[in-house]
Amino acid sequence: MPEQTAIYECPNCGAALTFNAAEQLFTCDFCLSKFSRDEVLNANSREKMREQEAAEEAFNAQMNEYECKQCGAHIIADENTVASTCAYCHNPVVLVGRLSGEMKPQKIIPFGYDKAAAEEKFFQFVKKKWFVPKAFFVKEQVEKIAGIYYPFWVTDVNTDSKIQARATKVRTWRNGSREYTETSYYEIYRRGKIHFEDLTTAALSEADKKMLEGILPYPSAALEEFSMPYLSGYAAKKRDIGQDDIKAELKGRIDNYSERILRATVGSYTTLNVYGRESRVLNSHWDYSLLPVWVLTYRDEKRGKTYVYTMNGHTGKVHGELPVSRWKLAALFGAVATVLTGLFTLIIGGLMQ
Repeated sequence: MPEQTAIYECPNCGAALTFNAAEQLFTCDFCLSKFSRDEVLNANSREKMREQEAAEEAFNAQMNEYECKQCGAHIIADENTVASTCAYCHNPVVLVGRLSGEMKPQKIIPFGYDKAAAEEKFFQFVKKKWFVPKAFFVKEQVEKIAGIYYPFWVTDVNTDSKIQARATKVRTWRNGSREYTETSYYEIYRRGKIHFEDLTTAALSEADKKMLEGILPYPSAALEEFSMPYLSGYAAKKRDIGQDDIKAELKGRIDNYSERILRATVGSYTTLNVYGRESRVLNSHWDYSLLPVWVLTYRDEKRGKTYVYTMNGHTGKVHGELPVSRWKLAALFGAVATVLTGLFTLIIGGLMQ
């Protein structure tokens, strides 16, 4: 990997600064200004903050927020994408206004499947499902499929992890008519620094998080720096979970992963019982990211239930709870009952002859 170099800019004119060893100051060859180390660091830090704030404001200025009055869903879309209906309940959505707050993503995975390919994947998924209602296959229903970017936190973490365990080795042998068993007891300790790359956590409420579990994972290599043109023609789900809200969940996952990794370094024992573990986070890096999902919903008015079908917009992996036709189930049970009745009649008739 090539070395990364930092270029510090002159707070007065923006030109590159050089370090003057004789004066122990940073000097600008363009405007001849001179600065101490702390002045340079503070000035460049403020400049980066201003750049980030400007980028955030520019992003928010180009995005509209929509709210569904029926189900309460919030989505965002760029100014060239008109969100007219809710992707979840298909009711009209109302423009709330320009997006506000810190909502600009750092990373994105672009859609790898267009709408036609997503519809084909959907048909492949449902055509083998015998009991899906016919209404689920009609053209009008399939046309409601929507491409939506869902918000995730993608985290890199360096940890200092350790486990403590008790283990046994059991040896059994025979000597003549006697059988002997020997049990040896061991204290196991493992510790190591572990790096976790691109831990992905949905930045949404629990209901949406459960829906997305079936189409994970997304490949880390597909992550790109966020660029506004990728949003053209698509909507995005507004995040409602911050970093602090998922730190405990992420820590639990890190503890579990670390234990599994450290356990794998332990040799062969008859039993192994981990009674202590700890993963201390040394440092972490967070990227707010948008990942692509195709969503198709079906509202069963008789049952008052909405079924959601989702597809990973990059890998094509599908997941969903599909509705079941009561008529098809009844027809199947009727056919089975008819066959069983016929067999029963034949058996009884044969016994009575």
